[in-house]
Amino acid sequence: MKITCVGGGPASLYFSILMKVVDPSHDITVYERNPAGSTYGWGVTYWADLLGALYVSDPVSAEAVRRSSVHWSQWDTHLQGRARVTVEGAEGGYGIGRHELLRILTERARDLGVRVAFEREITDPAETAGADLVVAGDGINSVLRERHAADFGTVSKAGRNLYTWLGTTQVFESFVFAFVPTEHGWIWCYGYPYSTTHSTCVVECAPETWRGLGLHEMAEADGMALLEKLFADVLDGHPLIGQENTGVRWARFRTLTNRVWHRGNVVLLGDAAHTTHYSVGAGTALALADAAGLAEALCQDARLPRALSRYQRMRKPPTRASQAAARNSARWFEHLPRYIDLPPEQLIVLLGLRHSALPQRMPPWLFCRIDRALETLAELPGRRRRHD
Repeated sequence: MKITCVGGGPASLYFSILMKVVDPSHDITVYERNPAGSTYGWGVTYWADLLGALYVSDPVSAEAVRRSSVHWSQWDTHLQGRARVTVEGAEGGYGIGRHELLRILTERARDLGVRVAFEREITDPAETAGADLVVAGDGINSVLRERHAADFGTVSKAGRNLYTWLGTTQVFESFVFAFVPTEHGWIWCYGYPYSTTHSTCVVECAPETWRGLGLHEMAEADGMALLEKLFADVLDGHPLIGQENTGVRWARFRTLTNRVWHRGNVVLLGDAAHTTHYSVGAGTALALADAAGLAEALCQDARLPRALSRYQRMRKPPTRASQAAARNSARWFEHLPRYIDLPPEQLIVLLGLRHSALPQRMPPWLFCRIDRALETLAELPGRRRRHD
């Protein structure tokens, strides 16, 4: 096949790798509008199940990803002025720099014979006219998708809270949640390491807190100084760092869905097809799973329309489940005042189960009692707790 991938993110690059591994005769080009080495974001997270899947699909790139990742098995929650709670032996997570991940995948793709063209933006359909398959891996603002948004059934919904994606030279030893009270409401951050020198730090707050603190009109340096002061306990004297090209950019997270994922010979991949709120850390895993699913569907059926339909049937259900969990998590943080004054041990339980809709449908204290009762029941001889 002659394949054109638009967008040089993890999804497109990994798809090109898997197709070349299966059949080196595929003619594949990946077009990326930005220069080589230029990317947004700091570190991305993934979990052990993804790493296992990567080793099955392509051990070479999987080993390179593992070697460049950092691992944690502890979760720390800081409630400023109240408590610090550490959960040890929790589900382990991994962090890797987005720049490093893209470098690994680009080098592996090129080694297999994929052409990767940087600083090449595809805007004219004529530029992809000779391809048997066009992969739209150009992100949430996909030009290819937006050209036929009505056919894809594209829907985008913005959340309520504001967030900004920052880096720091503070190397966290665990995944960190830090909640800080202000006279205008709570502000919090999620922090996790992604290298031996840097961590990601995502700051979030309600719009009334954002405006009350003056973050909507502060100069960037003043805003960063304020955030460093608010999170001084977890930063331990280290600075926050804005994006190289965009600095500090506040936004509302957009959850994107599409009714269908393919039209003609164009197929959606990764964030062009779906997005999940950052608080569940599933975006990269879903993008790479899309790539593997599309490659598998194409290998199973040479008839393109049937293969693309198979890919959609394969990938939509798990993506829908992840998006539902992410929506629940986002809403949990949007309704933080409902939980934040609970005793710390109850708050930690609810924080860990925020992907479920149940805490939002009953009094939080009651949910915690039920959860504890189920744990006690599971500890009885011959009993095993079910997780829904």
